[in-house]
Amino acid sequence: MRFTVIGAGLAGTEAAWQIANAGHPVTLLEMKPVQYSPAHTSPLFAELVCSNSLKAARLESAAGLLKEEMARLGSLTVPIARQCAVPAGGALAVDREQFASRVTAAVEAHPNITVEHRVVTEVPRGADQITVVASGPLTADDLASDIERLCPGRLSFYDAAAPIITAESVDYTKVFGASRYDRGGDSDYLNCPFNRAEYEAFINALVHAEGAVTHDFDVYEGCMPIEKLAKRGADAPRFGPMKPVGLIDPATGHRPWACVQLRRENAGGTLFNLVGFQTNLKFPEQRRVFRMIPGLEQAEIVRYGVMHRNSFIDSPRLLGADYALRSHPNIFFAGQITGVEGYMESAMSGILAGRNAVRRAEGKPTGCPNGETMSGALTRYISDESVKHFQPMGANFGILPPMEPKIRDKKERYAALSNRALAALDRFLEK
Repeated sequence: MRFTVIGAGLAGTEAAWQIANAGHPVTLLEMKPVQYSPAHTSPLFAELVCSNSLKAARLESAAGLLKEEMARLGSLTVPIARQCAVPAGGALAVDREQFASRVTAAVEAHPNITVEHRVVTEVPRGADQITVVASGPLTADDLASDIERLCPGRLSFYDAAAPIITAESVDYTKVFGASRYDRGGDSDYLNCPFNRAEYEAFINALVHAEGAVTHDFDVYEGCMPIEKLAKRGADAPRFGPMKPVGLIDPATGHRPWACVQLRRENAGGTLFNLVGFQTNLKFPEQRRVFRMIPGLEQAEIVRYGVMHRNSFIDSPRLLGADYALRSHPNIFFAGQITGVEGYMESAMSGILAGRNAVRRAEGKPTGCPNGETMSGALTRYISDESVKHFQPMGANFGILPPMEPKIRDKKERYAALSNRALAALDRFLEK
């Protein structure tokens, strides 16, 4: 049986890693650097585009639980992410260059993985062929057309990335270092505090700024452009990414009216990204409007926010709980193209698709951990035929079955859900 994985992003590298570690030779096809998507710029594998944050690290969070499950499933990317961590309060954020470099080096050094850099135009098929399609939400046109033939009902939406600025261009007399609720050190985040007048002027400029895409578009909620969020209502940003809760401005002794947080982009702390500030504004407008943020009046933007088209398949009608096409059981899908939303969610799907590809080849039953686990619950969501209006889903405790008897305290409830999930995963791995 021949194994092929298309795409060397988070999902593809994880799938190839699982297959190779099971003792099977696998070919990993990656179009970079022959061709780049509109959002990618690095020839390295597992390039992080929208953010360097892999979300919460603590086990009693949905994102933290997912990462721990992945680690126990033999993840490639989770241990490397922990090695490349930069200060980010309670989140696991990474130095993007270090992270991608280490993932690339590990994959290229594996004796069972053969990497081919070329543009793929068709999904390999055949009785002696098992393929994992992890080409991502920015799949090249010819391959996307072939996938559409396999998967009628492919959906599209738009995604956006936040700007990155230099640390030396920040006015440190106007910002302060702190993590919300003191989770982490004072250097993990820089905070740009607004008073009410500053905030209202900023929002007015934001909603009237010129965007790069003039027609209406759909965007996944988790990557909502800040200007589109502001158009929902003047207070929407300060109850979202600009929320000031858990922060006290030392200059005033009070909570700001609103706040923009800057998170370290690299280990050296020379770059920061604007947390939650994905945008579709034209570049000159980004310079004009974002320099209205207190402390960023002279901000040097080294990477502007961009918007790009994403695609995902109608997984509940197409995929089983093993990530294989119901109509073509030897073809598996993994990553954001399946409708899992988020970096680690994508990587998780690659792990399970890779494991199941091996089991298919070895004539063993395929499947995933049960629905008490975060990985199992996400897998069941995207393969649930009863879901009629399918939209991408990230890790959250709402998709897990409730605890019985009910635990009223939220922290205790989340800890109990995490403990139950890991116990269920351990039972799955013992089989």
